[in-house]
Amino acid sequence: MRAVAAPTRPGRADVDPLLAGPLRRIVVAGTDADLAAVLVRLLRRDRLDVELAYVPADRRSVAARLWGLPHGAKAVELAREGVARPAPLVRDDAGGVLVGRGEIRGTAGSVYGEAYCDGVLALRGSARRLVVTPWPDAASISRPARALAPPDPVPAQPADLLEPAPPAVAVRASRWGALPDGRRSPAPVSARTGRGSAVGRAVQVGCLPATVAHDGVVHGRPVTRWAWYRHVADWLLVRR
Repeated sequence: MRAVAAPTRPGRADVDPLLAGPLRRIVVAGTDADLAAVLVRLLRRDRLDVELAYVPADRRSVAARLWGLPHGAKAVELAREGVARPAPLVRDDAGGVLVGRGEIRGTAGSVYGEAYCDGVLALRGSARRLVVTPWPDAASISRPARALAPPDPVPAQPADLLEPAPPAVAVRASRWGALPDGRRSPAPVSARTGRGSAVGRAVQVGCLPATVAHDGVVHGRPVTRWAWYRHVADWLLVRR
């Protein structure tokens, strides 16, 4: 393999030249944020046919934990010899992607608002953390789909184009910021404060000004609305 040095969270000038010609696989050796940055470039260049392998920089990688990826020499071996399989691609409404942990936390220590995962109430009131991840066990997308309903009016389309994407986004509101575990546990609708968890196609949040962090990178400004949702196509991840 040809080695290419790149800065932290490589951007268009670093990744796009690699995509100019035939390319089957890119191995990213770095952090979850580095992997997400490369995946963003594949998405924007319409090159989701390129396989991505990941060699985590350390054992704190949430993405490696979620996707069952090894570390060290075993990660290098998997990156070289492993087989790529479709993986659900989770986007956000600020143009980014999520490969590991996404988190919303209040500017004063707790996030206060409401969060829905599809039709499931995941948060009402306050929580220390609202954590979102991709759901690796989700079914792959094998035909055209839409992650969220388009704005009205909707032009007439064949029925298969209106098939919703399978659930692939997991969310959990908790006191200590635990990762989602895949359980469907709605927050009580009548409760003044309630915390729950779910897996679905999209997570939508409305809250008092809060801080968003995705794959360890803090968003540049406080937000009052945020969404993560499944893209209409998968990416190709080399994994076990």
